[in-house]
Amino acid sequence: MNAAALLAPLAAASACVAAVAGAMTSRRRPFVVEEFAPERPARRRDGARATRGRRRAVHDEVPQLLDLLAAGSTAGLSAELSFRRAVACLRGPLGVELVDVLHAIDLGTPWRQALASYATDSGEPDLRRTVAVLARTETLGVPLSEATHELARSVREARRSGTLERARTAPVKMLFPLVFLILPAFLLLTVVPVLITTIRSID
Repeated sequence: MNAAALLAPLAAASACVAAVAGAMTSRRRPFVVEEFAPERPARRRDGARATRGRRRAVHDEVPQLLDLLAAGSTAGLSAELSFRRAVACLRGPLGVELVDVLHAIDLGTPWRQALASYATDSGEPDLRRTVAVLARTETLGVPLSEATHELARSVREARRSGTLERARTAPVKMLFPLVFLILPAFLLLTVVPVLITTIRSID
Protein backbone atom coordinates (compact mmCIF):
# COMPACT_ATOMS: atom_id res chain seq x y z
CA MET A 1 0.00 0.00 0.00
CA ASN A 2 2.82 2.38 0.83
CA ALA A 3 4.49 1.68 -2.56
CA ALA A 4 1.25 2.34 -4.43
CA ALA A 5 0.78 5.54 -2.47
CA LEU A 6 4.30 6.65 -3.44
CA LEU A 7 3.89 5.77 -7.17
CA ALA A 8 0.64 7.73 -7.59
CA PRO A 9 2.23 11.20 -7.09
CA LEU A 10 5.10 10.24 -9.39
CA ALA A 11 2.67 9.26 -12.16
CA ALA A 12 0.73 12.49 -11.74
CA ALA A 13 3.95 14.53 -11.90
CA SER A 14 5.08 12.76 -15.08
CA ALA A 15 1.70 13.42 -16.68
CA CYS A 16 1.99 17.11 -15.83
CA VAL A 17 5.49 17.29 -17.34
CA ALA A 18 4.28 15.60 -20.53
CA ALA A 19 1.35 18.02 -20.82
CA VAL A 20 3.62 21.05 -20.36
CA ALA A 21 6.07 19.73 -22.97
CA GLY A 22 3.25 19.16 -25.44
CA ALA A 23 1.93 22.67 -24.92
CA MET A 24 5.38 24.18 -25.45
CA THR A 25 5.86 22.14 -28.62
CA SER A 26 2.50 23.25 -30.01
CA ARG A 27 3.35 26.88 -29.25
CA ARG A 28 6.68 26.65 -31.09
CA ARG A 29 5.22 25.35 -34.34
CA PRO A 30 4.07 28.77 -35.69
CA PHE A 31 7.57 30.16 -35.14
CA VAL A 32 9.05 27.33 -37.19
CA VAL A 33 6.65 28.16 -40.02
CA GLU A 34 7.60 31.83 -39.82
CA GLU A 35 11.29 30.93 -40.05
CA PHE A 36 10.80 29.19 -43.39
CA ALA A 37 8.30 31.73 -44.77
CA PRO A 38 10.93 34.22 -46.09
CA GLU A 39 12.37 31.52 -48.39
CA ARG A 40 9.24 31.43 -50.57
CA PRO A 41 9.91 34.68 -52.53
CA ALA A 42 13.43 33.44 -53.31
CA ARG A 43 11.99 30.22 -54.67
CA ARG A 44 9.54 32.16 -56.82
CA ARG A 45 12.37 34.30 -58.18
CA ASP A 46 14.42 31.19 -58.97
CA GLY A 47 11.43 29.66 -60.72
CA ALA A 48 10.83 32.81 -62.79
CA ARG A 49 14.52 32.97 -63.69
CA ALA A 50 14.48 29.32 -64.78
CA THR A 51 11.35 29.95 -66.88
CA ARG A 52 12.99 32.90 -68.63
CA GLY A 53 16.10 30.83 -69.30
CA ARG A 54 14.03 28.00 -70.77
CA ARG A 55 12.10 30.38 -73.02
CA ARG A 56 15.35 31.94 -74.21
CA ALA A 57 16.75 28.49 -75.01
CA VAL A 58 13.57 27.58 -76.91
CA HIS A 59 13.84 30.84 -78.84
CA ASP A 60 17.44 30.05 -79.80
CA GLU A 61 16.58 26.53 -81.04
CA VAL A 62 13.87 27.50 -83.52
CA PRO A 63 16.27 28.11 -86.48
CA GLN A 64 17.81 24.68 -85.88
CA LEU A 65 14.33 23.14 -85.99
CA LEU A 66 13.68 24.86 -89.32
CA ASP A 67 16.97 23.63 -90.76
CA LEU A 68 16.17 20.08 -89.67
CA LEU A 69 12.71 20.28 -91.24
CA ALA A 70 14.26 21.49 -94.48
CA ALA A 71 16.87 18.72 -94.43
CA GLY A 72 14.22 16.06 -93.85
CA SER A 73 11.99 17.32 -96.64
CA THR A 74 14.98 17.58 -98.99
CA ALA A 75 15.75 13.92 -98.24
CA GLY A 76 12.27 12.97 -99.44
CA LEU A 77 10.46 12.63 -96.12
CA SER A 78 6.93 13.83 -95.61
CA ALA A 79 6.24 16.86 -93.45
CA GLU A 80 5.21 14.77 -90.43
CA LEU A 81 8.22 12.45 -90.70
CA SER A 82 10.52 15.45 -91.10
CA PHE A 83 9.01 16.91 -87.93
CA ARG A 84 9.55 13.65 -86.03
CA ARG A 85 13.17 13.37 -87.16
CA ALA A 86 13.79 17.02 -86.30
CA VAL A 87 12.43 16.56 -82.79
CA ALA A 88 14.64 13.49 -82.32
CA CYS A 89 17.74 15.54 -83.25
CA LEU A 90 17.04 18.48 -80.92
CA ARG A 91 18.86 18.32 -77.58
CA GLY A 92 17.64 21.43 -75.79
CA PRO A 93 14.43 22.43 -74.00
CA LEU A 94 12.59 22.78 -77.32
CA GLY A 95 13.21 19.12 -78.13
CA VAL A 96 12.07 18.07 -74.66
CA GLU A 97 8.82 20.03 -74.97
CA LEU A 98 8.17 18.82 -78.52
CA VAL A 99 8.38 15.24 -77.28
CA ASP A 100 5.13 15.94 -75.44
CA VAL A 101 3.70 17.15 -78.74
CA LEU A 102 4.70 13.83 -80.32
CA HIS A 103 2.95 11.99 -77.49
CA ALA A 104 -0.23 13.96 -78.24
CA ILE A 105 0.14 13.08 -81.92
CA ASP A 106 0.53 9.39 -81.09
CA LEU A 107 -2.69 9.60 -79.07
CA GLY A 108 -4.61 10.77 -82.13
CA THR A 109 -4.21 14.55 -82.32
CA PRO A 110 -3.38 15.83 -85.84
CA TRP A 111 0.27 16.80 -85.84
CA ARG A 112 -0.24 20.30 -87.24
CA GLN A 113 -2.95 20.97 -84.67
CA ALA A 114 -0.74 19.71 -81.82
CA LEU A 115 2.18 21.84 -83.03
CA ALA A 116 -0.06 24.89 -83.44
CA SER A 117 -1.40 24.45 -79.89
CA TYR A 118 2.13 24.24 -78.50
CA ALA A 119 3.24 27.30 -80.49
CA THR A 120 0.31 29.29 -79.13
CA ASP A 121 0.95 28.21 -75.55
CA SER A 122 4.69 28.91 -75.75
CA GLY A 123 4.19 32.43 -77.07
CA GLU A 124 7.10 32.04 -79.52
CA PRO A 125 6.32 34.04 -82.70
CA ASP A 126 8.79 32.11 -84.85
CA LEU A 127 7.07 28.84 -83.97
CA ARG A 128 3.74 30.34 -85.02
CA ARG A 129 5.34 31.38 -88.30
CA THR A 130 6.58 27.82 -88.71
CA VAL A 131 3.06 26.47 -88.24
CA ALA A 132 1.77 28.99 -90.80
CA VAL A 133 4.43 27.91 -93.30
CA LEU A 134 3.54 24.25 -92.81
CA ALA A 135 -0.14 25.00 -93.35
CA ARG A 136 0.66 27.03 -96.48
CA THR A 137 2.78 24.25 -97.96
CA GLU A 138 -0.07 21.79 -97.46
CA THR A 139 -2.67 24.15 -98.96
CA LEU A 140 -0.71 25.53 -101.91
CA GLY A 141 1.56 22.59 -102.59
CA VAL A 142 4.74 24.58 -102.08
CA PRO A 143 7.84 22.39 -101.43
CA LEU A 144 8.49 22.23 -97.70
CA SER A 145 12.28 22.42 -98.09
CA GLU A 146 12.16 25.77 -99.93
CA ALA A 147 9.63 27.24 -97.51
CA THR A 148 11.55 26.19 -94.40
CA HIS A 149 14.89 27.34 -95.84
CA GLU A 150 13.40 30.74 -96.60
CA LEU A 151 11.81 30.98 -93.15
CA ALA A 152 15.05 29.99 -91.41
CA ARG A 153 16.92 32.62 -93.41
CA SER A 154 14.40 35.33 -92.56
CA VAL A 155 14.41 34.35 -88.87
CA ARG A 156 18.20 34.55 -88.69
CA GLU A 157 18.25 37.90 -90.50
CA ALA A 158 15.60 39.31 -88.14
CA ARG A 159 17.54 38.15 -85.09
CA ARG A 160 20.80 39.50 -86.51
CA SER A 161 19.21 42.91 -87.13
CA GLY A 162 17.76 42.86 -83.59
CA THR A 163 21.21 42.14 -82.17
CA LEU A 164 22.72 45.01 -84.18
CA GLU A 165 20.03 47.39 -82.93
CA ARG A 166 20.72 46.41 -79.33
CA ALA A 167 24.42 46.92 -79.95
CA ARG A 168 23.75 50.42 -81.30
CA THR A 169 21.78 51.36 -78.20
CA ALA A 170 24.49 50.08 -75.85
CA PRO A 171 26.53 53.36 -75.79
CA VAL A 172 23.41 55.34 -74.89
CA LYS A 173 22.66 52.96 -72.01
CA MET A 174 26.26 53.25 -70.81
CA LEU A 175 26.06 57.04 -70.43
CA PHE A 176 24.16 56.91 -67.13
CA PRO A 177 26.68 54.74 -65.20
CA LEU A 178 29.56 56.55 -66.89
CA VAL A 179 28.39 60.05 -65.92
CA PHE A 180 26.90 59.36 -62.51
CA LEU A 181 29.08 56.51 -61.20
CA ILE A 182 32.41 56.09 -62.98
CA LEU A 183 33.35 59.75 -63.45
CA PRO A 184 32.57 60.78 -59.83
CA ALA A 185 34.59 57.84 -58.55
CA PHE A 186 37.47 58.80 -60.86
CA LEU A 187 37.38 62.39 -59.59
CA LEU A 188 37.32 61.25 -55.97
CA LEU A 189 40.33 59.01 -56.50
CA THR A 190 42.47 61.39 -58.58
CA VAL A 191 41.47 65.05 -58.31
CA VAL A 192 40.35 65.23 -54.68
CA PRO A 193 43.65 63.95 -53.17
CA VAL A 194 45.58 66.45 -55.29
CA LEU A 195 43.34 69.30 -54.12
CA ILE A 196 43.69 68.25 -50.49
CA THR A 197 47.49 68.10 -50.82
CA THR A 198 47.57 71.51 -52.53
CA ILE A 199 45.41 73.13 -49.86
CA ARG A 200 47.57 71.69 -47.09
CA SER A 201 50.75 72.95 -48.77
CA ILE A 202 49.28 76.45 -49.11
CA ASP A 203 48.24 76.52 -45.46
